[in-house]
Amino acid sequence: MYNTNATAFRKDLFNLLEKAIKYNEVLNISTKEGNAVVLSEEEYNGLIATAEIMSNPTLYTKVKEGMDTPLDECVAEKEVEW
Repeated sequence: MYNTNATAFRKDLFNLLEKAIKYNEVLNISTKEGNAVVLSEEEYNGLIATAEIMSNPTLYTKVKEGMDTPLDECVAEKEVEW
């Protein structure tokens, strides 16, 4: 996480946004009123997807079972029809 204050963030806005977007760097911007966090849309979407999986017990169980399945027991990628 990259920490900065609002004044420095404003001065270097485009470079800091590039860090967030290109490199998924989370920006913590401190102000007198409190802190704000800036993250890329990709990082945000990943957090939301993770929260949705974790909040759905059925889906979480299926994902966990899939992660615990040995690779040699899985269907080959070329055999999967999308």
